[in-house]
Amino acid sequence: MPQDPRLIDAYLVAGVRLGGRGAFARLVAWRGPRLYTHARRLCDDADTARDLVQQAWVSIWRGLGGLSDDRAFLPWALRIVTRAAARDLRGRLAARRLAQDWAAVAETESPAAGEAGAEAAVLHRALAVLSPEHRAVLALFYLEEMRVAEVAIALDIPPGTVKTRLMHARGKLRAYLEGDHDGQV
Repeated sequence: MPQDPRLIDAYLVAGVRLGGRGAFARLVAWRGPRLYTHARRLCDDADTARDLVQQAWVSIWRGLGGLSDDRAFLPWALRIVTRAAARDLRGRLAARRLAQDWAAVAETESPAAGEAGAEAAVLHRALAVLSPEHRAVLALFYLEEMRVAEVAIALDIPPGTVKTRLMHARGKLRAYLEGDHDGQV
């Protein structure tokens, strides 16, 4: 029977709070990849994502005492990464949009490997043109399989906003994939 990851989170967080030898390193090893994946989705730059996660771990270490439910560690930690990414994004938004536009143009000029490759390229372009807010909500909900409440915690937004963003992101993806996009989502 598979273990509930939230229980593993609670166990590791309790170990850190009790000062267990190597407990924080085990927590980093356990949840670091998920935090990195989330940061990578938000910033599209591997080096920046690593920097964001490193900053997040410092904040996590400092704020772990304020976490009221140890089982909610992952959404709480993802929210810290999200806030760090938002701060970074505000400083890089113009350059990022230019880079995304250039990447979309370059992808349309490269030949796709078969029909599946072409479909994947179309989906990739559609996701790349979505706003970071819509990409983050889709990724956490579908790829990380988080519930709406957990996505809300991770992104530090109300659950209603999560539902609205999911609805709009799905609609934009549908329009793009059906060809009703005029080059935009």
